[in-house]
Amino acid sequence: MEATKVKRMLPVGAEVLPEGGVHFRVWAPRRKRVVLRLETDGEPQTIEMEREPNGYYSVHADAARASSRYSFRLDEDDYLYPDPASRFQPDGPHGRSQVIDPNSFCWTDDAWQGRSLRGQVIYEMHVGTFTREGTWRAASREMEELARLGITVIEMMPVAEFPGRFGWGYDGVDLFAPTHLYGDPDELRRFVNEAHAHGLAVILDVVYNHLGPDGNYLSQFSEDYFNRERKTEWGDALNFDGKTSAPVREFFISNASYWIREFHMDGLRFDATQSIHDGSDEHILAAMTREVRRAGGGRATIIVGENEPQEVKMLTPSAEGGYGLDGLWNDDFHHSAHVALTGKSEAYYTDYRGRPQEFISALKWGFLYQGQRYKWQRHRRGTSALNLKPEQFVVFLENHDQIANSGRGERIHLLTSPGLYRAMTALMLLAPNTPMLFQGQEFAASSPFYYFADHKGELAELVRKGRVEFLAQFRSVATPEMRACLVDPASVEAFERSKLDFSEREKNCAMYEMHRDLLKLRSEDAVFSNQRARGLDGAVLGDEAFVLRFFSEEGDDRLMLVNLGVDLNLNPAPEPLLAPPEGMLWTLLWSSEDCRYNGSGTPLVETRNNWHLPGRAAIVMKAAPADEVEDLASGAGEESEEAEVRREMLTRWPNE
Repeated sequence: MEATKVKRMLPVGAEVLPEGGVHFRVWAPRRKRVVLRLETDGEPQTIEMEREPNGYYSVHADAARASSRYSFRLDEDDYLYPDPASRFQPDGPHGRSQVIDPNSFCWTDDAWQGRSLRGQVIYEMHVGTFTREGTWRAASREMEELARLGITVIEMMPVAEFPGRFGWGYDGVDLFAPTHLYGDPDELRRFVNEAHAHGLAVILDVVYNHLGPDGNYLSQFSEDYFNRERKTEWGDALNFDGKTSAPVREFFISNASYWIREFHMDGLRFDATQSIHDGSDEHILAAMTREVRRAGGGRATIIVGENEPQEVKMLTPSAEGGYGLDGLWNDDFHHSAHVALTGKSEAYYTDYRGRPQEFISALKWGFLYQGQRYKWQRHRRGTSALNLKPEQFVVFLENHDQIANSGRGERIHLLTSPGLYRAMTALMLLAPNTPMLFQGQEFAASSPFYYFADHKGELAELVRKGRVEFLAQFRSVATPEMRACLVDPASVEAFERSKLDFSEREKNCAMYEMHRDLLKLRSEDAVFSNQRARGLDGAVLGDEAFVLRFFSEEGDDRLMLVNLGVDLNLNPAPEPLLAPPEGMLWTLLWSSEDCRYNGSGTPLVETRNNWHLPGRAAIVMKAAPADEVEDLASGAGEESEEAEVRREMLTRWPNE
């Protein structure tokens, strides 16, 4: 059967045909001969593949079917190579490939319409450590609870096949093959199907800036997969614009749309886009975005990127010369929050102070660096983002990188005080941006999250050494005593200790309840859920205190008071953002010091002695009609502090 007459879903790989048999196709311009070695029911056979134009080889094998194992012999090489576009590697990246029929799975999500980025709450998940079992099947059992918490989008860390027994997934080598470590491809489909049944979207973290060093056989088929003249911090860059790059572009673009078509993913998260080099008329990211949208059909899709230089062209529509992504991770918000929470401003935290104005600016304008000089890198960083929408910035207090980069893999709540952590969590979850939680953050997980990669021999030593050198940018981690505490990335301990313990949902129920309450407030309160552009303003009230005013189109504004320092009394308080709307007064809506969250209680905020902001706390107030609220801030003269406390007690507990 001629390749041109075969209707394929993908340009390469093994595809089960409706009329019977399997069609195999691979791009191997480096080779003069490619032989398919096929095993069906344990019976091996070899089939000569036909050379097509432009270096492709193909063959229709009548004896093959779903579950058949296969590999390729290249020229006279005795080694049997797996398919670069394998849909499954049941024995890992060095083993034989397996034929998969994606049409055999029975989906039940026909009514699912997908998600757009606006209004979402993202949950970053590493499947291998999310549950003790570390499988898609086990993770599926948690969908109902994640939905009850208020999560709407799961962002899975990379799942393309990688070597070893455990890893983060960023060293994937078989980009079409979901790793066998978490289950077979249909179990991933069941995971997505189950997520959709609970109203959860699933987006996948994909790595298109490099491939892992172990199990990467692409060069055996063609050296043109890589651009040796360009380097990334992880090795050779991929060839998206050089000689004979068209088949390479086709390979990766089809991979991006593959996850949407065959696994019903709701979008992608592009890793380290600054290391994806392409001088083509249409950048590879723009092409991928276009095809992801097309693959979604009528379903909405979400495409988020990581971009350290903060290039706004990532979010600019393709019609205007951009790449058309929906959102970008906002590292600036994280870095300011980290400094405010820990007091440490070393390494890439150098250019942040964790001061009130940074948080006001981040929530109003997104990136803090939009073209100013960035001292840590000794050059300007960022481009103007003043016209972007709030939801286009993904904000977070934790992610996989930042926890692991703490040296000991400790989560941020262990590096700060409970009050500060509660206050900053409220700021992040009620911000007009798109919030993201890292797995376990919602119940203050005690488990660390280390960098782990099950490499062997010399490669393991290189990774170990590279990790130590990377962390040496942090002066505190570069000390001999801290170096001695670093966990070996290749150790089973690093992987096992990173697994979540869901019993901590009950043990740390106060923190879990706080996250659920905040997400409910974000979802159900019309002012917080609006995410309206220019719908927020703020003012600095003190060295460590600030106010945010969320303006409502209906006039019932919301006020958030954040104090990262000690108790602050504002008397006088000449700040117009503190003034209630006409005919209304402020009343307490939510407090991080609520005793249900193990807080110390919330005294009256606006009193006859003006404003009192409790230390290390976040207070949310709503505007209510003045005739429904007692005005405790009015009246002639000032009361003593003792009288004020007594008045407050009588107001809240009149029977005492």
